[in-house]
Amino acid sequence: MNKRSALIYVVDDNVSICRSLALLLKAHGFKVETFTHARSFLAYKHPKLPSCLVLDISLPDINGLTLQEMMAKRGIIIPIIFITGHGDIPMSVKGIKAGAVDFLTKPFIKNKLLDAITLAISKSMSQNKEEAEVSKIKRRIKTLSPRELEVFRLVAKGMMSKNIAFKRGISLQTIKVHRGRVMKKMRARTVTELIRFAEKCGITSSKE
Repeated sequence: MNKRSALIYVVDDNVSICRSLALLLKAHGFKVETFTHARSFLAYKHPKLPSCLVLDISLPDINGLTLQEMMAKRGIIIPIIFITGHGDIPMSVKGIKAGAVDFLTKPFIKNKLLDAITLAISKSMSQNKEEAEVSKIKRRIKTLSPRELEVFRLVAKGMMSKNIAFKRGISLQTIKVHRGRVMKKMRARTVTELIRFAEKCGITSSKE
């Protein structure tokens, strides 16, 4: 992992904790941005970098668990490590179930935090790679004509060319031409790969 390309966000209403965590993380080669309010973090323009969020559960404006929910709704995909001085098991379970990487109780051992950050950054890198692939597939889908898009959707649902031709009242040869163009524009080597592209973009592969 290249720490110099990773960005760690710290959201804690305690200024001294923000400062001490920033010093610790910078000393280990990370870029750090600190916030004392959840709304400030939400308003920040998050660059597309491997990153993670070290988040206090108890904040004056929005609590950590609510912020986690708001991030999900807004599509802010950043792995979270919760920290708290008075957390309990239900809070921990809720946060972890919603996708948090870890839940650390203050005062925590710095190596545990660093280990959790390493895991979170690795997860962030995988998420960013997946997001980039989905964006690339969506750009290719935009190049399809309306009829090609229709054929793409039907192929993704598991339909054979002859069935698509019958369903749409079009010749089999015409459907084969459209399907060939779809494969070329989507840069799919096989139908299986084409179906995988559809699944990644939320186009169902189940039969009608």
